[in-house]
Amino acid sequence: MEETLFNGIVMVQPDGGFRLSTDSMLLSRFLTLPKNAVVADLGSGCGTLGLLLCAREITCRVKGLELDEQAHALALRNIARNGLESRLESCCGDVRRIRELWPAGSFSCVISNPPYFPERSGKVSARHPTARSEATLPLTDLCAAAAYLLRHGGRFALVHRPERLCDLFCALRSSGLEPKRLQFIRHTAASPVSLVLIESRRGGRPGLRYEPDFIEFTPDGAETDDYRAAYGRKEPSCPER
Repeated sequence: MEETLFNGIVMVQPDGGFRLSTDSMLLSRFLTLPKNAVVADLGSGCGTLGLLLCAREITCRVKGLELDEQAHALALRNIARNGLESRLESCCGDVRRIRELWPAGSFSCVISNPPYFPERSGKVSARHPTARSEATLPLTDLCAAAAYLLRHGGRFALVHRPERLCDLFCALRSSGLEPKRLQFIRHTAASPVSLVLIESRRGGRPGLRYEPDFIEFTPDGAETDDYRAAYGRKEPSCPER
C-alpha cells in the first residue's frame, strides 16, 4: 500500500503491519527542527518519521536505526522510491548497542516512536511483539542512547502513553535529558488523554512548558482544524454518523 504524505513524498507501507498513525504524524510536527538539522530516528521501522521530517523541512537529514530486517528493507525501498538517498538513511542494528554503531554527539536532534508497554505487561500482541513491547528496547536504554547521540543543547522528542509519564521523566533526567515541552493528545476535548508528546534537551536547565492540548475531533465527530493541518488536509471531512 502506498500513501502520499507532503511535498510529493510517498510511503510504501507493509501489508498487515503498522500503518501511518496519528502518533507518528503529530510527533514529526512536534519536534523542534532547526534548519540543516541532523536527526537520528531510533526504532525507525519502515522510515515513517524520516519521510515525514524530510517532507516537512527540505534542509534536514535523517538517519534511522531499526532492528527488524524486513522493516529496514522496506525503509530502503521508501528512500529509493522518493529519491532521498542524500537525505535519508536506514541502518539495521540494535539501539542498545548504539556506542558500537554511531559516534557520540553527532546529531542535533533525536526522535523516536518507541514501544509503549513494559515487558510482560499483558498488553503486547503476538503479532507485533517487538513494536509494542520494551523487550528489545527498554525506555531507559532508549533515553541513554538518545543522550549519547545528541550534542549539547540537542533535542530528543518522543511520543508515549500517558500512564508512563512518570517513567518518562525519570528515564530522561537520569540520562541528562531535561524535559522542556509537553503536549497531551485527546480524541475530543472531553476525552481522557490518549498520548503524550515530550521534547527534552541535552544539558538543558529545569523548566517545562505545557503546550495546549491537541484535540483530534469535535463532539460531533468532525476533524478539528489542527487535526486536518497535521495530515495536510485543508477541507473538513463529513462528521461520522
